[in-house]
Amino acid sequence: MIRLHVQGDLAPGAAVAPTLDQSRYLTQVMRLKAGDELLVFNGRDGEWRVSVAEVLKKGVILRAEEQTRPQTYGPDLELIVAVVKKARVETIVEKAAELGAKRVRLALTHRTNADRLRLDRLDAIAEEAAEQTGRLDVPVVDDPVKLDALLDGWEDGRRLMFCDETGGAPAITALTPFSPSPLWGGSSARSGDGVGATASTLPTRSQSLSSDSPLAKPGGDHPPHEGEGEGRWAILIGPEGGFSPEEGERLRSLPFTTAVSLGPRILRADTAAIAAMTLWQAAVGDWDR
Repeated sequence: MIRLHVQGDLAPGAAVAPTLDQSRYLTQVMRLKAGDELLVFNGRDGEWRVSVAEVLKKGVILRAEEQTRPQTYGPDLELIVAVVKKARVETIVEKAAELGAKRVRLALTHRTNADRLRLDRLDAIAEEAAEQTGRLDVPVVDDPVKLDALLDGWEDGRRLMFCDETGGAPAITALTPFSPSPLWGGSSARSGDGVGATASTLPTRSQSLSSDSPLAKPGGDHPPHEGEGEGRWAILIGPEGGFSPEEGERLRSLPFTTAVSLGPRILRADTAAIAAMTLWQAAVGDWDR
């Protein structure tokens, strides 16, 4: 069934007005007519079954019939990605929405060299991905900001999984002994494009960020926050060419960061973002629900 993200409030009998583009999609592409049904959500009131109440010359009026799912949210995961080429940023935003990220933050690093981005297009991509995947909210896409400014204003209590291309992960593994899952193996070799995450540093769901898990100890010696895997996290993906030495040094010095590596193969930024989010979701996200 068709799913749309709408802005209006949803309640029994409520009239819902999609955007003009959405109305055209419903009537001209999907050929819906009065009485036909679809699903809508607004990120606040859950998912609702609605029917086409009126087809107007410039729009459609929908009528809310019943709630099909109550409002739920995924884990509090932000993806921070250094701006790369436009097509790859668009892919990253789409896959971040599909993989459950709550927010996508675009960072400007010392080695950022990319096309000008259209934030309205990125918002539309995130919205369409949310509609397709069945999630009940749409991730926010932020304007690009300098990495230093982002770190200066870091949210208290949010941990950062820093994808480090320099091979820093083995040092963290040594600080916090961990027996890797046989499924993931134990690779910790360098990876390219300024990104990386070693599967061997990530705990399995059954280990749930125990006190000897690397992800439970940002900076190597900090205890886990309340809620463990349900806590606030961010994943940082670097630019093509990697972080500068100064950026890498600062990231490793921060008490809320955990450096990881993505293994022996050189990955582009979009592939690295997908891999990192997948490993995080499998380890401490909502994939077992």
